[in-house]
Amino acid sequence: MVLAVTALHILSSVLLIVMVLIQGGENVDMAAAFGGSSQAAFGPRGAVTTLAKITWVLSAIFMATSITLAIWATKTTAGSVLQNAPAQTQTAPAAPAAPAKK
Repeated sequence: MVLAVTALHILSSVLLIVMVLIQGGENVDMAAAFGGSSQAAFGPRGAVTTLAKITWVLSAIFMATSITLAIWATKTTAGSVLQNAPAQTQTAPAAPAAPAKK
């Protein structure tokens, strides 16, 4: 189950990146290049495109899988990594080696 959610998370993140890069900005015409704006600051935005709808769906899937994976990660760990480490044993220092003969 974790593997399926992880795969869906990776797939949605890659697709979300692609969808954002495909979309153009709000004012991509020549008037925007010279500082002109055809819309008021809080005016109508126009129809929502299909790419924008897909982006919203992919972002919702990404958030859901992120929260799911985070909850599963906190439930599976039982404390610190250092608490689960094996105990180290003390060893006596080795005797110095005899010098090599020439």
